[in-house]
Amino acid sequence: MHLPFTPNHIQLITACYPPSAALLTSGPEYRPNSQELSRLTYYGANRPGKLNKLGGELEKRIKAECRKARAGNARARASLLISLSILKALATECRRDIALLTPPLLAAVEHTLGNFSVDLEVSAKVASLFRAWTTFTDGRLIGVDQNVTKDYLSILERFARMSTTVSITDDAEFRNRTRLVGLAALTGAVTSEALYASTTFRHQVSIIVPALLLNLQEVEISVLENESVTLKQKPSSPYLDEFRTRPAVERRAASIHLHVDGDKGPAMTDVSNSCLRALSSLFDHSNGAQVPYVVQAALNSLDEGNGWVKIEYCRWFAGKATEWTQYQYRYAVPTRLVERLQEDQDMPMTTPLHSALAAMVTTVFTSPTPLVNLSTSDIISNLITIVLRRAAIDPEDTLIFDLTECIASLGTHVYYADQIHDLAGELISRLVTVECNGIPARERERFANDRSRNQALRSLLAGLVGLIRAPGRNEANKEHSHNVSHSPRPGLDGSNANSGPSSPGGASSLVDTPVRISVEHADAPPRVAKRAKVQPETWQDTLNLLCAESYAVRSECARALIFYLESEISKRGEYTDDDGVRRLRPLTAGPVQHAGNMIAMLYGDDSTRFLHAVHVYLYALATAPSLGASSSSSSPSRSANGEDQDGTADGRDSPSRSHGRPSLSIPIRSRKQSMAQQLLEHIPSRLSSSALPSATASDYRNITSVLTTMHEHLPVRELLAGVPFLMALDSVASVGEAPEAEILARALIIKEVVARVWLTLGKIWDSSDIIALAEGALSSIPGGSHLPPAQPYQLGVLTAPEQPVQIKPVPENVANWSGIDCEAALAALTSNKNVLEATAMDSDALYARLASPWNVETALKNSVEPQSNYDALRGDGISPRLKLAPALMHIENMSLQSLTRSTRGVGVTDLRDALEGRSSMSNPALVNKAPSLSTLDHSSSPGDAPFHRLTQTRSRPEKPKLTGSPSEVRDMLNKLRIGRPGGTNSLLKASFPTMQRQETRSSTLIPPYKS
Repeated sequence: MHLPFTPNHIQLITACYPPSAALLTSGPEYRPNSQELSRLTYYGANRPGKLNKLGGELEKRIKAECRKARAGNARARASLLISLSILKALATECRRDIALLTPPLLAAVEHTLGNFSVDLEVSAKVASLFRAWTTFTDGRLIGVDQNVTKDYLSILERFARMSTTVSITDDAEFRNRTRLVGLAALTGAVTSEALYASTTFRHQVSIIVPALLLNLQEVEISVLENESVTLKQKPSSPYLDEFRTRPAVERRAASIHLHVDGDKGPAMTDVSNSCLRALSSLFDHSNGAQVPYVVQAALNSLDEGNGWVKIEYCRWFAGKATEWTQYQYRYAVPTRLVERLQEDQDMPMTTPLHSALAAMVTTVFTSPTPLVNLSTSDIISNLITIVLRRAAIDPEDTLIFDLTECIASLGTHVYYADQIHDLAGELISRLVTVECNGIPARERERFANDRSRNQALRSLLAGLVGLIRAPGRNEANKEHSHNVSHSPRPGLDGSNANSGPSSPGGASSLVDTPVRISVEHADAPPRVAKRAKVQPETWQDTLNLLCAESYAVRSECARALIFYLESEISKRGEYTDDDGVRRLRPLTAGPVQHAGNMIAMLYGDDSTRFLHAVHVYLYALATAPSLGASSSSSSPSRSANGEDQDGTADGRDSPSRSHGRPSLSIPIRSRKQSMAQQLLEHIPSRLSSSALPSATASDYRNITSVLTTMHEHLPVRELLAGVPFLMALDSVASVGEAPEAEILARALIIKEVVARVWLTLGKIWDSSDIIALAEGALSSIPGGSHLPPAQPYQLGVLTAPEQPVQIKPVPENVANWSGIDCEAALAALTSNKNVLEATAMDSDALYARLASPWNVETALKNSVEPQSNYDALRGDGISPRLKLAPALMHIENMSLQSLTRSTRGVGVTDLRDALEGRSSMSNPALVNKAPSLSTLDHSSSPGDAPFHRLTQTRSRPEKPKLTGSPSEVRDMLNKLRIGRPGGTNSLLKASFPTMQRQETRSSTLIPPYKS
């Protein structure tokens, strides 16, 4: 019975409750009276101004019922459940004006959760009410109203604790039920505008994300993978996935129900499934500014729960987070991971955090999930900086190996043609800087700077190879398998693919010694992209490292160079048949393209210049008495493996030792040229005991591998550039009478290198004579091969540095072995049919070219592109438009004026320039050149009569003059139609009598094309 003067809204609310005697029997649904509830919702929907009163009354009732229920009053508990149902119905039906109901609703929810967090039935009712509110709210009050924001964040924290609760009674079913209730409420928040439209997004995700991840960490990775596949194939509700695009009046709030007693309780897979749905929805609905906050919340959760030790779980999360994020915002995930890694780059030791972050970055870059808008330049710059920092702290840091893999994985995603070229250029630029300047280390780390520098160089070289190799790994694997299966020459693993008969005298075991660098190709996901190749001019800056102090750096550089020669350098016009023999195939291209290829190979292009540069550094490596940047400095001499002769490794015990590096104020390019010149100045013309080469046996093996690769992949270019180099290298190994044992040992190994390269030449060009000469020389080496076998090597992966093998002592009868007869081999080569057809030269001309003396100065000059003397301002040199290949031109009129004709009009300025002598300076092609005949101002007519012959006109003066010449002024006046014979205007005709007299006295010349 209502009291007199009871407000209408209170009467409507009170009428919704069953009679007091029926409260205990209203379970388990605890529903209010349906007819009275309809009246209440109708009243609220049509009178929005009363919603605040309705909410306030319900809030007061709920707080009072909570207090009584906690004291053990069963009827109060039942009334509380009915009050929560009434409030949910009111929020659902009055969704248009739910902002008016928000303050009392959130206050009631927060108070109830604070008192009944253990009561699962009450918690489910509260979660259902909260999810109804999150469905219809626009979230504008969150972050604006202080009380509302406080209650909302407190509710999230309580549901987060509920979703990670641990059952006191060890009842797994009760624990999973409790977690599902909390996760259902968090899912409502994740799919609500209260999260994304609020200024408290960062605070909210810091509460929600850890609760989701802690549940996922308790599940095996295989279960998570299966649940992810199920989630992708069968989403729980497409309606909920689209809820943000629907207006509020069309949305439906999900109901949360407890599990029915007696049925099989929920398993941990159900909990993980709910977490996956909430987490995927969170990433899917976040924009580019919000995704980093979500990732940061996940990283903080891993910090608090020591989740970094679970590397596989971290890798799984990074891959899924990238996949779930919207296409245009995925770049934010790896960017934030790299930034987090950079924040901890100065830690003294590598922690599980570093290893896990590096693994997560690699996983993101190697995944098939496409990434757009990713700033690859910034990413690789940050990774390189971290590599250098870790190398400065500890050269043996394991994180350097992981970071090398990160750099290599960045090449998996190629989105524009020059991306790999740009990234490789960035890496090579940092390589050059580290090589010249070293690593800026702290004061306490200055003694380890050499070791740090060498490790950083090796890491960047391995990352460079992996970066270039990443886009086309499958193609590289196929090509590698093809070469090993069909090539008759030694394979990359050192074995000989040709199982044919060998020469007598045990030649098979000696000739087929595995001295080449061995490569193991790892499997990779199928991702092939069209991209621009790395230019030889760019890679050429790394060749200095072939002569580095440390053998580990030299070996890494040689491996990288072999990879570049095999798969990256331009092979225009170069091809071999399936049997490995280089034969002429002119029909593979058109005549113009074939002619262009021949011109490029015979007269040189960027690939040829690169080969010349490689020969220079290989020659220095094979013959120089000291290697590295300090070869010409006053620092203590060092052995080839990077140790001082006094026994101190890398100079760590001698802080006063000078590194001999140039001043930092000199440009890097100039420093590199200076270093090369200093290295070449100490190269002897003959082996001597005073200038004994410092290269090890492993260095000579690497030289053999590089030369063999160049001949295999660039046969014509290397034939023309490399054979003179072989002759010069063989002449260096020629020793006089009674040489010392050390000189004999180095002469023997150099001659073995020459013989093995000649053997490769014979197989490539199918010359049986050269093969016989090389195999005969190799089979007769005293004591067998002196080149050590190569260790297997995986491309793009930084491994432990290889220890060099020193040169073996020479046997007693070594003086009787003279190696291969290079003169006989050269004669056989220049008479080979395949060689003559490939070079389009006769035997005598080819012999003259290949037998020409080779020296480092000429090769170094040929390794640089010749600079044009053309100056656009002064007009020096030949105009660029005249740089045309005469062999491809069929133009009879080759006059300079016809090639440099301008279409612009002639004005007073041109006349002034002619009078002042500047007219010729405006045309670069007409300055300081021999005079030519012009046909611009003469009309041609048929017949060969003498009066039809052209009158000679000088297109420019033979010598520079300070004043204008009469011919130039006359031509300019004729163009302006001033004083022209027969013209209407002849006012200035008598102004130049001297010029007219000179014109009448000019003799008639016969053009060059007349007989």
